Amino acid sequence: MSGTLLLKQSEIKNLITMKEVVDAVETAFKAYAEREVQMPAKEYLFFHEGDLRIMPCYVRSTEEAGVKCVNVHPKNPLEQKLPTVMAIIELVEPKTGFPMAVMDGTFVTDMRTGAAAGVATKYLAKPDSEVLGIIGAGKQACTQLMALNEVMDIQKAKVFCRTCSTRTNFAKTASEKYGFDVEAVDSAEEAVKNVDVVVTTTPSRKPLIKTEWISPGTHINAMGADAPSKQELETRLLLKSKIIIDSWAQASHSGEINVPVSQKILKRKNIHSKLGDVIIGDATGRDGEEITIFDSTGLAVQDVVTAGLIYRKAQEQGVGTNFDFMG
Repeated sequence: MSGTLLLKQSEIKNLITMKEVVDAVETAFKAYAEREVQMPAKEYLFFHEGDLRIMPCYVRSTEEAGVKCVNVHPKNPLEQKLPTVMAIIELVEPKTGFPMAVMDGTFVTDMRTGAAAGVATKYLAKPDSEVLGIIGAGKQACTQLMALNEVMDIQKAKVFCRTCSTRTNFAKTASEKYGFDVEAVDSAEEAVKNVDVVVTTTPSRKPLIKTEWISPGTHINAMGADAPSKQELETRLLLKSKIIIDSWAQASHSGEINVPVSQKILKRKNIHSKLGDVIIGDATGRDGEEITIFDSTGLAVQDVVTAGLIYRKAQEQGVGTNFDFMG
């Protein structure tokens, strides 16, 4: 090996498309379901204003391995002019442990999280889904829309977040980019009523979505809850829906289900399956007009598989900087 390939965000953005990431993440969920993945649950360090997470993974079937180090600091955009989420990914060669690449993981995290909702929607939403409701209008809402546009024939989208200017700007930009109507609405209720697919992307610690707002047959991607005590959906809504998770260890600790699980209201027997099991056919997907919920916590395998794709493309195209850490 000549050195470690360093890749910055601006280089990565030109290497991958959302369609490729959706395909890669579907492969990641499949490998996890087929027990080809060694992946401890993410570990947390909690600070006064945020947290740091360490996420290692080894995919035996493809010989890909690495670790992501990622922070979540919700006050960053307003107080520090920094993103809420920032990350670095290291890819290692499993045979020797050599650091093959160190790359920006911030963009990768945004893309693979959007892609996870894309994969879930592909398998769990009604096939003719056309209307989308989005809660939150930050970076994650952007990649959610990007991914859902790959798997749905979106005719209309509604978006709500607490800041009027943010949701208005999001709606205007998205309408121009995708060519369908994206409407900024004044309440969470208006955003999720009479839609086919809902996506929630907030750091809320109290439920935002009420049970009676959700129509039969709706699919919900619950993406925001990613740490203990976060929750975006009413517990009653969880109890009346078919819940699909990415990982029990992570979802029960820090996913959408973590609060009712800690209160012993929701138990493992209330969970229908993991998404990967639906993909490989070991579990059923949608059954008619039921409400389905995908509880996404984000798996290290999504990061490693996406980073592997980026690394191969960078090598093919001669992108990035070689650096000798041991020199």
